[in-house]
Amino acid sequence: MQFPLVTTSWLEANLHLEQLILVDVSMSKVVGKKAIEYETPLFIPHSRRLDLEKTLCDLNSSQIHAFPTEAQFTAVAQSLGVNSESIVVFYDNQGVYSAPRAWWIFQAMGFQNVYVLDGGLPQWILENRHVVSNISTFDAEAGRVKGMFQPRLVCDANFILENINNRQFLVLDARSKERFLGLAPEARSGVRSGHIPHSVSLPYPEVLSGYCFKSDGQLAAIFSGLLGDKTSTLVFSCGSGITACIILLSAVIAGYRDLMLYDGSWSDWGANVALPIEG
Repeated sequence: MQFPLVTTSWLEANLHLEQLILVDVSMSKVVGKKAIEYETPLFIPHSRRLDLEKTLCDLNSSQIHAFPTEAQFTAVAQSLGVNSESIVVFYDNQGVYSAPRAWWIFQAMGFQNVYVLDGGLPQWILENRHVVSNISTFDAEAGRVKGMFQPRLVCDANFILENINNRQFLVLDARSKERFLGLAPEARSGVRSGHIPHSVSLPYPEVLSGYCFKSDGQLAAIFSGLLGDKTSTLVFSCGSGITACIILLSAVIAGYRDLMLYDGSWSDWGANVALPIEG
C-alpha cells in the first residue's frame, strides 16, 4: 500500500482481510472522456456498492454534487460497517474517475485510512483477475465511525474570490481545455463559459496513463511545470466537483499537501453573474 493508492495486485492478495471494505462508486455519467461501457454489470469480488450522487451528496443543497453533511456521511459510513481500524478502498468502472471523489469526502470527514484502487475495474479486468456479476451481500454490524468535517480541505466561491489575487493561491481546473477557454458551451443551463480569473488548466486525462495514474515522478514534473518553484495553496475545480478530485489526488501522489477542493466548481462559479470570469 502506498498512500493514497493501492494496486490491483495488493487488492487481490488482501481481498479476504477482515478489516477491508471494498466499495464500487461508479457513476452513470462520464464527462471529459469516452466512457467505458459494459454489456453486463461487473464487479470485483467482495465489493459493496455506494451511489455517490444519491447517498454522498447533500440533496437539500441547490449546488450540484454538494458535499454531504457530517450526519449524512456518518450514516453512510456506518452502514458500510466502517470503524477506526477499517481499510476502505474505493474503485470505479472507468479506471480512475469517481473513486477520488469518494476518497476526498472520507478524507475531509476525518477518516484517513482510505485508498483508491489505481486503474479500477478496467485495470483489474485487463490483468485477467476474477470478476463477478453481482454485488456481495454482507451482514456486517453497523460501524462506529463519525464524520468530523475538516473545513481546511473544502472551500466555496467566497474563499476563492477573497484570495483571487493572492500569489500564494492557485486554482487548477480539471475541465477540458476547450471548456476552460470558453470555446465549448457548458451543458448546464445558465452557466457561463470560461474560467476563474488566474486559474490554470489541467485537464484530468493529462494526469492519467491508460487506466491508471501516471508515476509520481511524471506527476511531479507536471505540477512543477505549472507551479515552478512557487509554494502555493492549490485549489481544485472542475464542472461540479467530481473530476477535480482526480487532479487533487494526483497532486497528493506528486507530494503536495496544502490542497483544497472547490466543491461548487464551475457549475457554481459560472452560474453567478456577480463573479468575474475569463475566457
